[in-house]
Amino acid sequence: MGKVARLGLPGPWLVIAVDTNILVYAHREDSPFHQAAFQRVGELAEGPATWAIPWPCVHEFLAIVTHPRIYAPPTPLVRALDQVNAWLESPTLALLAESPAHWPTLRDLLATGRVSGAQVHDARVAALCRQHGVRALWSADRDFSRFSGLRVVNPLLGEQST
Repeated sequence: MGKVARLGLPGPWLVIAVDTNILVYAHREDSPFHQAAFQRVGELAEGPATWAIPWPCVHEFLAIVTHPRIYAPPTPLVRALDQVNAWLESPTLALLAESPAHWPTLRDLLATGRVSGAQVHDARVAALCRQHGVRALWSADRDFSRFSGLRVVNPLLGEQST
């Protein structure tokens, strides 16, 4: 099973973290981005380098793919849980969680990024990435560009972040 979140991941600033939207696209075969996302996440999961998923992205993934107003039909909960388990089986996966350093980091990102409302979730993910020394966040969400010190790469556009 993947590693529990910890500070000082191997090779600071070498880890790639994956945002919710890429996880959703990799899972949902009806997504127009499925094939590319599935391939890229598979490369991380089967590769030798440490990669990461912030815990809030796991929670958000489950909320999105099982929501009947977002997907018709939604992914059954058991299948969504199995998908998370499959990612957790990657021996190179690290799960990013809050530490005592989280609040000062999050507070700084909220204030400097002038964040409010739903963007607080993005700031939380960005804070986790910053706190754990993540090199790049794979995301199709441009809102992360507001957070300094975090390189955002859309792996669906053929960009390489290695």
